[in-house]
Amino acid sequence: MTRAVDVRIVEVGPRDGLQNEPWALPVRQRVLLIDALSKSGLTTIEAGSFVSPRRVPQMANTDAVLAEIQRTEGVSYPVLVPNATGMECAIAAGAGEVAVFLSATESFSQRNINCSIAQSFDRAAAVIALAQAHDIKVRGYVSCVLGCPYEQGVPLSAVVRVAEHLYAMGCYEISLGDTIGVGRPEQARAMVRDVAASVPREKIAIHFHDTFGRALENVLACMEEGVSVVDGAVGGLGGCPYAPGASGNLATEELVRMLDQLGVSSGVNIDELMDAAKIIKTVLGIEPRASQSRRRI
Repeated sequence: MTRAVDVRIVEVGPRDGLQNEPWALPVRQRVLLIDALSKSGLTTIEAGSFVSPRRVPQMANTDAVLAEIQRTEGVSYPVLVPNATGMECAIAAGAGEVAVFLSATESFSQRNINCSIAQSFDRAAAVIALAQAHDIKVRGYVSCVLGCPYEQGVPLSAVVRVAEHLYAMGCYEISLGDTIGVGRPEQARAMVRDVAASVPREKIAIHFHDTFGRALENVLACMEEGVSVVDGAVGGLGGCPYAPGASGNLATEELVRMLDQLGVSSGVNIDELMDAAKIIKTVLGIEPRASQSRRRI
């Protein structure tokens, strides 16, 4: 039985984190990381994505990863899918949950998935239709909600439009991503308020990159606005291959420590989580970024 928690953490390291590494890890190493994370109390762990291996070779063989992980009762292992073809692969691999991703800006949409926002809605609709036909849950991601590497400023109205569209199409949860990590707490707070006018607060998640060391401050601001789902990546893994200057995600262990200090339950055992974090360096050969200093502006 899943423990009651005040904040649910969605672990994105094995997907959003590893996809930005300069080389593709063997399936066995990816499985080792996911299995370690499964022991920590996390209830949602992204296992990979069914994108073209030519574009993101780090996520090749996600079907093998899903087949080999030791599934823990009460833990979901979603995968990212870009289109109907990816969704068909996810169905064939036995995925129980998937995620679709859209951008709040046209420029990033073109660079990231090679289509306009309008076209990305059509792709997401096709994925969601297939998922619903197979009783598979769908989570929605919105990129560049507080800044874009290619455009000056991101209107909140654009974020709201994409978020409410995804929710209306059937996404059970909408994750709002500060892809390049430039957001400030007051901006994050305003974003949540605007999106919550169309999407219930309990359906909103937040996803912060920690480029300037403000991710935890931004999370706290959003929590004060009623958000209770936060994405994190063990060891601060991540970045974005199509967002120049983006650093890693908020480190899950830093998030758990902050929540513990606040007396907020996440259901995650920090010692077990740190065992998973050690794998990043000792087995995967990747230097954790959680403790590295961040630039500030």
